[in-house]
Amino acid sequence: MTSSEPTNDGLTYAVIGTGYWGSNHARVAAELLDDGIVDDVVFCDVDEGRVADMAADYGVAYTTDHTELPELGVDAATVATPSPTHHTIATDLLEAGVDLLVEKPLARTSEDAWDIVDVADTNDRVLAVGHIFRYHPALSDLKRRIDRGELGRIKYLTTNRYAFRVPREEAGVLFSLAVHDVDIYNYLLDERPERVYCELDSTVRDDVDETATLTLSYGETTGVINESWHVPVFGKQRDLTVVGTKRSAHIDYLEDTVVELYDAEIVEDGDVLRRREEGKRRHETEPGEPLRVEVEAFVEACEERTEPRAPGRVGAETVELLEAARQSSEESQAVEFADRDQQDSTAYLP
Repeated sequence: MTSSEPTNDGLTYAVIGTGYWGSNHARVAAELLDDGIVDDVVFCDVDEGRVADMAADYGVAYTTDHTELPELGVDAATVATPSPTHHTIATDLLEAGVDLLVEKPLARTSEDAWDIVDVADTNDRVLAVGHIFRYHPALSDLKRRIDRGELGRIKYLTTNRYAFRVPREEAGVLFSLAVHDVDIYNYLLDERPERVYCELDSTVRDDVDETATLTLSYGETTGVINESWHVPVFGKQRDLTVVGTKRSAHIDYLEDTVVELYDAEIVEDGDVLRRREEGKRRHETEPGEPLRVEVEAFVEACEERTEPRAPGRVGAETVELLEAARQSSEESQAVEFADRDQQDSTAYLP
């Protein structure tokens, strides 16, 4: 059922899933409606009490059945439901002609993820994945600096995401946290790793990893990722360090608009190697809520029929990498990561 029917002829936007993160998408969709960026909004959730209350708060239509959305004139939608439901919801709506922004991970398996991508391609639909850090102000600024060569050749990246909390029941840190950083490294370097090694620890809940340590090899560049819900030392820590041959950079993800640059390198002075250090510079970037920027960019891609910054194939490739990381942990050895057309020949290193 719906509380009201969409009324306008322009782009109608839906938010599917109104739980913790979906409620943020609902707020942003309502803001876009108020600002005239979309013309109508519909909420969808199987929990009718929750979705009805939220729809009433924002004065929009709602339904409890995602298959009704095309009948309600929905052109584009966010899928913010639990990840095991993504494949069914996404393929249903893509086949019905709806463009989609699917929250990360795109699916729970690479097979399902690539199927979603293929369905989008077959039906000529825009498919974006919610890799929100591609829209983080400081990270976007760092990406531009790397692309301009300000840091030189990137040698090393390291990320720490630490907290102290009860592990989730439905997914561990690999799919909840490392999914961000695997994509961030690929985004900053414009490539995928050749090899991945991973250690997962599950001591609180059986089969739910609360700590993950990954090493990604990109030729001459190494990326290290540390994730844990079992570290009571730092409070909440989320940061990134990128080391280049000319400069290094540091981002505290909890401080959205700041990039710290360290002007330091090892130089040759005749036959002697010495270090050059010229201090730290702090750069303030333009502020912007990453979720709002991400959704606005998706809407623009839908209207202009262009590829979003995190298209579907990026989401599928990320799920492939997470699967390789899990396999590495299970086998206690590094895994070579093959391109999609080489999937059958993926090999384990001794």
